[in-house]
Amino acid sequence: MGDMRVDHVSYAAEHDGLHATAERLAKLIGVTPVDGGVHPRFGTRNVILPLSNQRYVEVVEVLDHPASDKAPFGQAVRARSENGGGWLGWAVQVEDITEVERRLSRQSAEGYRHTPDGLELRWRQLGTKGLICDPQLPFYIQWAEGTRHPSTDGATQVGLSGLTIAGDPSRVRAWLGLPEDYVPSTLEFTFVAPHGTPGVLAVTFDTPEGRVTV
Repeated sequence: MGDMRVDHVSYAAEHDGLHATAERLAKLIGVTPVDGGVHPRFGTRNVILPLSNQRYVEVVEVLDHPASDKAPFGQAVRARSENGGGWLGWAVQVEDITEVERRLSRQSAEGYRHTPDGLELRWRQLGTKGLICDPQLPFYIQWAEGTRHPSTDGATQVGLSGLTIAGDPSRVRAWLGLPEDYVPSTLEFTFVAPHGTPGVLAVTFDTPEGRVTV
């Protein structure tokens, strides 16, 4: 994907809340969850499940906060959690989000959060509105220079190995600006025709105990 790579996958909290959901997922894949802190702009907070190769799972829940009603990301998290929770979307990391802005004629939005130990993480993102209407499409993220990548919050041998997406691969390739015959080398993508809303159906992890699909 050129200077593009899958950065993280987001999972909306289930009915018993952020920490219980994160503990369950962490146990399934064999990692230690790390409290990520609050995203003030989006009205959400998250727990990070660090993976190898600079990737991670973000378990996220909406706060009872006016920002969550206005921000597309907050709205998407709320809708998914009210539906029982589960996979919400996926993100690709780019070096230069201004190229994406030009190609798609869209503006990126600024995001930040403070970790419980006082670190500030900053980034720009584009495409989170699609998490509601077309969640098969990843959103874009560019981490600010000097920001510590969330995957470094814990050592792990568990890696992301594949995504199963209800949707249309050519639509995803067009959104990413990739040629029609593009095949990623490091991750397996399985597309199935959507019955209902398109989006992330399952995520597969490589663990020391073997493959785990959630």
